[in-house]
Amino acid sequence: MSTAASAGASASAARDAGRAPLVMRCGAFGDMVLLTVLLEQLYARFGRPADVIASGPWSQPLLAGHRAVGRMFILRSRRTPYWLSRTQQQLVAWLRARGPGPTWFCDRGEGRELLARGGIPADYVCDSTTYPFVDGENFADRYLRLGALTPPAFAGLLPVAVPGVPRAARLEVAEAARRELGEWLAGRGLGGRSYMVIHPGSRHVARRRFRARSGASKYWPEERWAAVVRGVRAHRPDLAIVFSGTGAEGAFIADVLRLAPVADTLNAADDLPATRLLPLLERAHSLIAVDTGPAHAAAALGCPTVALFGHIDPWLYRPGGATTPAATLTGTIDGKPNILGIEPAEVIEAWRRLTAEPTERILLSPGDR
Repeated sequence: MSTAASAGASASAARDAGRAPLVMRCGAFGDMVLLTVLLEQLYARFGRPADVIASGPWSQPLLAGHRAVGRMFILRSRRTPYWLSRTQQQLVAWLRARGPGPTWFCDRGEGRELLARGGIPADYVCDSTTYPFVDGENFADRYLRLGALTPPAFAGLLPVAVPGVPRAARLEVAEAARRELGEWLAGRGLGGRSYMVIHPGSRHVARRRFRARSGASKYWPEERWAAVVRGVRAHRPDLAIVFSGTGAEGAFIADVLRLAPVADTLNAADDLPATRLLPLLERAHSLIAVDTGPAHAAAALGCPTVALFGHIDPWLYRPGGATTPAATLTGTIDGKPNILGIEPAEVIEAWRRLTAEPTERILLSPGDR
């Protein structure tokens, strides 16, 4: 690059350094919960919210109103060819109108070209794929590390990272959503009641439809969930039990309830949009779930969470980050991590310990198992 061109690039970077940071992450429900660690890091660093490019119907209700989130653009598909995708073209127009600035790209590669089409130079981007994971690193720690990095073009031009940002995701619940939840609970006889939430399914189970559920990732058998329900009821007969899930998971939940015919339960599958699910989890006594989005949301909202993991690293993807009130379980079969290696007694014991009063936790010992 010539001296004149270098000076021009430096002048452009100095001008563009004043724009709000931009983050692109087109992830699943839980991925977007964990992303708030990075967003909080950038918020603390820049003193202003970041604009966010995301996907999925969950991103807007999850992040709208969050103090660390500015404008949002929801991208419907990254895999459709550009010239056939109206939302990709709209995103490029949105980026050009916005102007280039410090950018954090947190996907695996798909979508990076859209930033270039939108006029964001390559050296304006901190691309997470170019930074290997550190051994023993939790996703929250990784996001804090990424948020402290500076894209090459802005060396010496951006504020430095602020220490002390929590190693945990953070979600915000609107007061209107809390009021709506109160009405919803009252309509189901749960107004003023204490309840816990169980989320036994996942999108992997839901997609099986006419195929056996047992072949799905994150599948934990119905009879084991039924044993957990009975164990919860025996330990805390005062708690109502609310089952969450998508509509496609409703039949799975119904099968669990048939195997554990206990009173005071509610199958709320397909009745919990994100705007209702968040205050439900915020208010809940606790949650037991497979490793899925609601587990991350619950932990981020301070709800004691027990999560069942299969082959995924339970520390790397610990619900809500590194310091949330969560317990993770994983089992092994033939020497390999497998959710089917987890027994109901382990789940009940983990839940019992996690939700015990502080004095009770001191009295509990491994011999209590």
